[in-house]
Amino acid sequence: MVELFHELVTNPLLLTLIIVLIIVLFNTIVIVSGTQIALVERRYLGKNLAQNRVIALTDEIGIQARTLGPGLHFLIPFIYKTKKLEFTTILEDEIGLVESIDGNPVPPGKIFARVVSGHNAFQDGEAFLKNDGEKGPQIEILPPGTFRINTMLFKVKKQPSTSIQKGQIGIVTSTDGLQIPPGRLLAKRITGHSNFEDGEAFLKNQGQKGPQIDILLPGTYRINTALFKVEIREATIIPPNKVGLVTALDGEPLPQNEYVAKSVANHNDFQDASKFLEAGGQRGPQFDVLKPGTYYINPMIFKVELDDVAIVERGQVAVVVSNVGEEPAQIRNLVNAAAKEEGAAAGSEAYKEIENRLEKGIERYVVPSGFRGIQQEVAGPGFYYLNRRAYLAYIVDTTNITIDWDDSKETRFDPLKVISRDGFTISVSVKVVIRIRPDQAPYMVAKIGSIENLILHVIHPMIDSSFRNQASSTSAMNFMQDRQDEQKKAEERTKLELEKYHVECVSVLICQISLPQELMDTQTKKIIAQQQQAMYQDMQKAEQTRIATEKTRAEADQQKNLVEAEIGVQIAEQNRVKAIKYAEGEAESIRLRAEGEAKGIKAKGEAEGSKILAIGEATATSYELQNKAIGMEGVTAIEIAKQIATGNVKVTPDFLVQGGDNLGGLLSGYLTKLMAFNSGKTPELPKQE
Repeated sequence: MVELFHELVTNPLLLTLIIVLIIVLFNTIVIVSGTQIALVERRYLGKNLAQNRVIALTDEIGIQARTLGPGLHFLIPFIYKTKKLEFTTILEDEIGLVESIDGNPVPPGKIFARVVSGHNAFQDGEAFLKNDGEKGPQIEILPPGTFRINTMLFKVKKQPSTSIQKGQIGIVTSTDGLQIPPGRLLAKRITGHSNFEDGEAFLKNQGQKGPQIDILLPGTYRINTALFKVEIREATIIPPNKVGLVTALDGEPLPQNEYVAKSVANHNDFQDASKFLEAGGQRGPQFDVLKPGTYYINPMIFKVELDDVAIVERGQVAVVVSNVGEEPAQIRNLVNAAAKEEGAAAGSEAYKEIENRLEKGIERYVVPSGFRGIQQEVAGPGFYYLNRRAYLAYIVDTTNITIDWDDSKETRFDPLKVISRDGFTISVSVKVVIRIRPDQAPYMVAKIGSIENLILHVIHPMIDSSFRNQASSTSAMNFMQDRQDEQKKAEERTKLELEKYHVECVSVLICQISLPQELMDTQTKKIIAQQQQAMYQDMQKAEQTRIATEKTRAEADQQKNLVEAEIGVQIAEQNRVKAIKYAEGEAESIRLRAEGEAKGIKAKGEAEGSKILAIGEATATSYELQNKAIGMEGVTAIEIAKQIATGNVKVTPDFLVQGGDNLGGLLSGYLTKLMAFNSGKTPELPKQE
């Protein structure tokens, strides 16, 4: 070894030869590791590149399209130069977008190069060029994996895979393809492209440039995002108690005088837009609606708006107005059909009855099912997924509805202010109760529109006018006193008026009538005076009743004396009989004596009787004259005074009777007489002067 080293040092030629050999070997042998490729450049001894080429084939000078894979390679020294690069790796959730630096030019009108075979996922650049590969963005993409790509020929841009989550959709727009026909918004459906993952099939099958009618559902897709732009949007969600109203942005034109497009089948709740168009779907508001749920709908062709579900509560009905269907004038056909079915000849009474029955709906725009207008049949309580563009629902309460005119803050109307015939302003609080029968609800809506219109434009002015007219025909006090009659008249008038609007008047109630304070004060004073007068009359009657009671009590108190007197009379009668018997014995003995004495007594008695008779007649005449002069009360007072003077009457009375005017005096005189009578003493009459 030492000798070899000494030989090299002492022999410069040998040393030079060895150095040259080492350099040649270094430039001849290329070692590529297992994760690398070697790019090759030919410097000499070959064909020159064409003017429009930048990557050389094997016999051309320049950067070669071919690459050297892992291993040991021998190259002609000084002619080839190599550069080592790492493999191109595409991760699991990625794709590789490829752009060729060299190749044939893309034909005019095209954006992406056509697909050529044999290049083994762009790993064989020489095969790509030999097979007329085109320069520019490539339709094919690189899926996840490791590739030996000549990065001088192909630029690889890594992009995330297209991932669409649950509840989302992908809206696809193609950047290449044929032109969309005029009048259409979206490109037609193309089959065979496997959810836009096969761009070559899309273009070969005449895919159109622009927004696509098909969408991507939740999932992961390996899509060439340079060819297909994907926009992630939320799926259409209809929450509970809502309904989706759909408007088509593309399709056949909507016929004139139609507000809603006709219904077409097999479009899977607008999720298959292509079938919608194929079935003749029309542009504009759609008849069909979306119920609660999740829908994968292309928003580029269908616009969905949320609306409330139509809820009809208990005690309500929904009057439905249809914007779709045949015109009401065609009901004439129904008249003829009904007449034929019922055997009614044209012009007969039965025919006219059928005509009136059906045409009444025409006049009021109330029509049977299937015709445009107010539907004769109402919808009862429940939930309805109603298309408010095709059908309008007016909720009508069929229970009693109360309308108040009072001072409460909760009520809509203030109390009615009316003027009486005598010029007083009267405040009247009124309550009106109405009811609409379900079968009459459509006709009420046809007549006035709604309950709100009925209250504002019919009932309120009618009640106000009715009470104004009634109040102006009577005085304020009579209006209050005749409240029941006024209420009855207002109710009858209201019932007649509301029948015209197919509304039932349950009742009209006058809750309160307020008169001016000055009028109420006058009336109050009058009533108080009347009450006082009645009170005095009742007091007088009470005193009279008391007198009768006291008289009855006095008579009851004297019943014992009356019985004793009757017994005394009987005893006296017996004594009289006894005396008579005894006297009869002596009578005869003394008859003669008595006859003599009797004559004398008779004469004396006749004289005495004449005296008494004369005194009585004089006394009677005196009383009569006194009565005329001073009245019965004065005479009584004089007699009482005499009795008091003689001691026959007590000065302090057992009963004290007083009263207004002359009532107490009369009662006092009467009791004085009564007490004198009960005591057994007869008041002494005044002597005739």
